[in-house]
Amino acid sequence: MLSIAAQHVAEMNETARLEVFGQELNPQTYAVAKSDIMIKGERQERIYLGNTLTDDKTAGKHFDYMLCNPPFGVNWKKYAAPILEEAERKGYQGRFGAGTPRVSDGSFLFLQHMISKMQPYDPNDPVNAPGTRIGIVFNGSPLFTGGAGQGESEIRRWILENDWLEAIIALPDQMFYNTGILTYVWVLSNRKERRRKSKVQLIDATNYFQRMRKPLGEKRKELTEANIADITRIYGAFQETEESKIFDTEDFAYHEVTVERPLRLSFQATPEAIKALQETKTFTALATSRKKAEPARSQAIEAGKRLQDVIIKTLQGLGSEQVFLNRDEFTNAVREGVKERGQKISITVLRKIVAELGVKNPDADICLDAKGNPEPDSDLRDSEQIPFREDVEAYFQREVIPYAPDAWIDHSKTKIGYEIPFTRYFYKYEELGDPIETLTEIQALSASIQADIAKLFSEQVG
Repeated sequence: MLSIAAQHVAEMNETARLEVFGQELNPQTYAVAKSDIMIKGERQERIYLGNTLTDDKTAGKHFDYMLCNPPFGVNWKKYAAPILEEAERKGYQGRFGAGTPRVSDGSFLFLQHMISKMQPYDPNDPVNAPGTRIGIVFNGSPLFTGGAGQGESEIRRWILENDWLEAIIALPDQMFYNTGILTYVWVLSNRKERRRKSKVQLIDATNYFQRMRKPLGEKRKELTEANIADITRIYGAFQETEESKIFDTEDFAYHEVTVERPLRLSFQATPEAIKALQETKTFTALATSRKKAEPARSQAIEAGKRLQDVIIKTLQGLGSEQVFLNRDEFTNAVREGVKERGQKISITVLRKIVAELGVKNPDADICLDAKGNPEPDSDLRDSEQIPFREDVEAYFQREVIPYAPDAWIDHSKTKIGYEIPFTRYFYKYEELGDPIETLTEIQALSASIQADIAKLFSEQVG
């Protein structure tokens, strides 16, 4: 890839002075690359062997053009320590300040490494600050993996908010020897043309290919010179077509909001509920003590047993038929019952006992905290992804409140996320056939299958 890229640049500009650098982890690939560079008369000592992410052989250098085809979905857990240490210690002064992806796929680490080596750009001083262009091949994972606030989303956010992403080109499947999955070329630059400022172009080039006469592993398709020219033309035209979509960078951003609904509990002191309470850690812990010295320890245990007995009698005294739909009313009833029986119960223990007896009931009153605010029910908690440019409250009133009138947004948990749902933008709806015709086809197929089965059995019997 490096040699071909250098050759291509030389063909475009014969006077260009090229300095070629590369780093490769695989010894065999490294040897091939180094030999190729030597044959072409380049400086082979600039081709390095080693792990790019943990042993950067070109540290401190910056480049005009960079290309990379990192391994897809490779786990980087075994060498995570130095990467995480760099991210923590150096932040944005290092390579991984924007965050790190999940350990199951290190693709984004390679892109962050490349971005750290971009030349500065100054349109008034193109000689000393020429800027950089980057091309990297990914699978589909970096487009959308990771929710708001997570590593991959934060890396996408960093790239898009810095306006480095120019285009993403979807290639045909079956383009590589070891995998048939769809792949995407990301094109990045810190010297965008004016018309591309704050814009991202998505290109669907999945139909631009030629089938190979003889497959090589999973590779069954290839790009011809004509295909490459067509894709390049689409990229250069920078126009909206069926195969090219233009977006603002903020179109990929969204607010992830946490939607809460109130906790509603009812209480009924049935024999089954009381028995279940007696088996809980909250209840059994009352008759234990952390004290080691005697007789203080024994006295504490006996006091706990007396409180247990009073709690049970209090609950039994409430009656198994009575249903409390208000937590505060039930709490007060238990407190007063314990008090009438000559015992004191701390507010902490009381709350734990009440919590053990509560049963979720949509018809019960809303449970309120000490400040009178509704308590959220974690089982009913949900999240919504709201387009960044849409008013959050307007969306909430339109899409949530009609179906959950008691819901509210916990704004303290709101996060900004970024994702690029590439296939959604190029989805083409295929109208379903006439249902009567479809049913007729199914019935005919079923009859044919039945006839074949009957024929098979008749031949066996005969």
